[in-house]
Amino acid sequence: MTDNADNPAGAAVVLVSGGLDSMVVAALAVEAGKRLVALTIDYNQRHRVELDAAARIAARLGAERHVVLPLDLSRFGGSSLTDSAMAVPKDGVGPGIPSTYVPARNTIFLSLALGMAEASGAREIHIGVNALDYSGYPDCRPEFVAAFQNLANLATKAGVEGDAFQVRTPLLHMTKADIAAEAARLGIDAGLSWSCYDPQPDDLHCGRCDSCRLRAKGFQEAGLPDPTRYAVEPA
Repeated sequence: MTDNADNPAGAAVVLVSGGLDSMVVAALAVEAGKRLVALTIDYNQRHRVELDAAARIAARLGAERHVVLPLDLSRFGGSSLTDSAMAVPKDGVGPGIPSTYVPARNTIFLSLALGMAEASGAREIHIGVNALDYSGYPDCRPEFVAAFQNLANLATKAGVEGDAFQVRTPLLHMTKADIAAEAARLGIDAGLSWSCYDPQPDDLHCGRCDSCRLRAKGFQEAGLPDPTRYAVEPA
């Protein structure tokens, strides 16, 4: 696993969810001279408004291709992001793995990105996982990313023939403040992105879910204006 190693210019498959992190990752790929191939997974998430944000981001960054792949993970359930009977937690970011964890989501998404990369000739996959300011998800850890990269090169024709894949995680060791500052440095409009797990009427972020709290914390600690419209100002 590498965070931002040099690599010849070419295509990069970037998982673009529509959130701030994935927007920054995509913009960094473009800055590095990569041809942006954006992959967005429509997993029937309750915050489906992020799909619109992903489309805005891909268009703004000049993606040569943007694939929105339907995959109904609500059929599995097990997460407050895919099961409408489960409430999104709004008591603040706490210890443990919250109900917003979607079982094996990053494993599933990276597997799809790997298939797309091998089929398209890309050998880089970029994902906005973060091991510092996050909600305790096990599939955001460096160990997970390293293990997946190893799997990618064991499980594919390209990998076993020596045409190795790299999983790029440029935000892995950044705080949310670092990420907000990086968006500003890149000159991208953070207002294009969407973070909230529980969208409110009139396209408002709820301001109380973990994702809203972390987003607001990032802008505040970076000393940057927060372009987000919240129904309730995050604590």
